[in-house]
Amino acid sequence: MPFNQKPQKFNAKINSVTIGSGEKTVTFGGDSTFPFYTFDAPSENRPKVGVEISDLGLDEFSDGIKAYYEGATTMADIAKKAAAIEGADFVALILDGGDPNGENKSVDELIAVVKEVADAIDCPLVVEGCKNVEKDAELLPKVAEVLQGRNALLLSEKEENYKAIGAAAGLAYNQIVGAESAVDINLAKQLNVVTTQLGVDAKKIVMNIGSAAAGYGYEYVVSTMDRIKGAALGQNDNMLQMPIITPVSAETWAVKEATASEADMPEWGSADERGIDMEVMTAAADLAAGSDAVILRHPESIKTISKMIKALV
Repeated sequence: MPFNQKPQKFNAKINSVTIGSGEKTVTFGGDSTFPFYTFDAPSENRPKVGVEISDLGLDEFSDGIKAYYEGATTMADIAKKAAAIEGADFVALILDGGDPNGENKSVDELIAVVKEVADAIDCPLVVEGCKNVEKDAELLPKVAEVLQGRNALLLSEKEENYKAIGAAAGLAYNQIVGAESAVDINLAKQLNVVTTQLGVDAKKIVMNIGSAAAGYGYEYVVSTMDRIKGAALGQNDNMLQMPIITPVSAETWAVKEATASEADMPEWGSADERGIDMEVMTAAADLAAGSDAVILRHPESIKTISKMIKALV
């Protein structure tokens, strides 16, 4: 008997969330099928790819990444070159320098960097804090204020600081709220619930459900994304219908496959190529599991993942 494929299109759909302003915007989500299931229904918005830059500059980046940014001496220069990478949809500024256990830059210093980057580019902007919940509760509301009118995505509120960040970003300054949880469907849903209870529109929330590099407990990330998409579409759970963004680069460029020097592990080959491989493999898996956007670092990774998306959607 011939095989007759029955399309699996759900009545529910993932929320469409737009970041950016004016003519330069990108939209996450909007699909009513599982990732890349274009044989069931056309994709409303293809997954998006962002470029990671840091307020600390290029010191912690690989030689291959530094080579691309050669000649960029200011954060404005770096931001412009990031926005120009082939396949890039948005720029993601990570405020690593705010970490109290690291550089511990002041909020004013970090806000100056945000202003410099925002003034240098007209593409959509994502700003991530320093990952310290107390510092981010002070920092990200100020970021939301200074970026009024840019419709930026702020990463991320967490359970410990959602009131300060959610209220400022989602209500006072009309930005997009990133809601970060720790690879658990129940924690992700609960944070969305309490954020909407503040008065934040569910369609102005993007989830970061946690991440890991492929091979490093990654199965938990995949299973969590799969369960979230299944509940959002199959059960029409509107507290799990927010699109998902995944910061990939911070995880993949920190594992031994990317950090081991060629002197220590000559049999592993080029360190830069290893880092690209880890970044591409993890990003591809994230997108297949349910992420609507990924944040990457190496220009070759960005170009490769962008080409993959265009080939599949």
